[in-house]
Amino acid sequence: MRLSFREKAAYGLGAVGKDMVYMLSASYILYYYQDLLGIKGTVMGAIMMAARVFDAFNDPIMGVVVAKTRTKWGKFRPWLLIGTITNAVMLYMVFSVPPALNGAGLAAYAAIFYILWGVTYTMMDIPYWSMIPAFTEGGREREGLTAMARSCAGLGSALITVITMLVVPALGGIAHPEEQQQVSEISGQLKTVTDTAEAAALQARITELSNPIERSGLSAFALIVAVIFIVFISITCIAIKEKSSVDMESPSLGAMFKALVTNDQAMTVVVTIVLVNASLYITSNLLIYFFKYDIGGSDWNGAYVLFNTFGGAMQILSMMIIYPLVRRFFSVTKVCYMSFGFAITGYAVLLVMMMAGIKSVGLLLVPAFFVFVAFGLLTVLTTVFLANTVDYGELKNNRRDESVIFSMQTFVVKLASGVAVFITGIALDIFNISSDTEEAVQAAELTTANLPGLRLTMTVLPIAGMLVAVLIFAKRFILSETKMAEINAELSKRGKTEG
Repeated sequence: MRLSFREKAAYGLGAVGKDMVYMLSASYILYYYQDLLGIKGTVMGAIMMAARVFDAFNDPIMGVVVAKTRTKWGKFRPWLLIGTITNAVMLYMVFSVPPALNGAGLAAYAAIFYILWGVTYTMMDIPYWSMIPAFTEGGREREGLTAMARSCAGLGSALITVITMLVVPALGGIAHPEEQQQVSEISGQLKTVTDTAEAAALQARITELSNPIERSGLSAFALIVAVIFIVFISITCIAIKEKSSVDMESPSLGAMFKALVTNDQAMTVVVTIVLVNASLYITSNLLIYFFKYDIGGSDWNGAYVLFNTFGGAMQILSMMIIYPLVRRFFSVTKVCYMSFGFAITGYAVLLVMMMAGIKSVGLLLVPAFFVFVAFGLLTVLTTVFLANTVDYGELKNNRRDESVIFSMQTFVVKLASGVAVFITGIALDIFNISSDTEEAVQAAELTTANLPGLRLTMTVLPIAGMLVAVLIFAKRFILSETKMAEINAELSKRGKTEG
């Protein structure tokens, strides 16, 4: 029996909830601990990198656990519900640090609860995606449900991107009405001040007063998201019934690395994915600091939301509309080189505009268009290229490592995000970007003096990453459309001979 609209909607709701949680964690944990609570960026970056690398290695282990589970509710739903409830609790704990904690105690708290957050997220995420074959009949129904769930996941991420820094000040203001009132009054004064030193001092005071507001607001918002998460996944678990028992493939780490060593094209694509994603994550991790300290002003969060919303929309547009359009006229490899060119050009223009002191969000959206469109296209392209390496590996090694290759994509993306957040933490320490440090509060000019370093890190490092990626790709990648036609013809010929 085919899935009903109710079942599809219930499964999609689960994707919305889980990606709301993921995006809140991915976008704001470093900011919360480093900027608002004062943990050194290098320390927090190391904690997050270690947790994400551990999480990447944990994926295959959780896959084995789920595959061996046997209950009257099936193998997937028990872990889905357990993982969701525990992850929701961990999300709230991560954003609700006891006020008395500081120093080593604060760092230990961050490490324990962030690692537990990652473990419990994996506990929920692996069964969520792996359960699709257990309640679909395959073919178009399965493909359609997967596409719909991915779109719903994108919606969940977009919701967090758009509303977080609009809702957080409002929620925090409820807990800190006096500070909120003072921020409003000083913001009014700031609009009439012409003296640079006085304006800097007022801006520093706004930052100091906003700190407890944002801390309380993020805690309250995390609680709201956690509750939504539990409700949405509960609906998924109630509405979805496992209609069949499926054998869940869970590639081991050994199988992943073996597939890489024996498939040079898979290795090339994986290295490219790491470099591309690390470049994007460095920019996205530093973006909130750029708007808070460089763009500045009392309404910096509105500008940040606008920029993020535009970027997310461009990525979705590039994946859904621009990619199919340009593929009518160019090969996948040409589109790939175009994407690299777009990204590097966008970053270069953004750097020039930053160094020129341009703070108009409207103008900054011009280079942002090229950067975000490029990353959207590269997301699609790297998936296509990975699929092609499966056929190449079958021809070369007489073994089709499809599940292993695609499991590796999640692994390397987590690895890239870990490396990027560590680099971000180091940069924040070097350039002393933090609202919690005494220097940043008492001497706003110190932060201002270090803003060029923030701008360079946001742009030059990603440019370097993209240049290395394109050089490796150009030198080592051979799976053009012509080459793939030859491979597919050979595989077809081989199949007929074996048959």
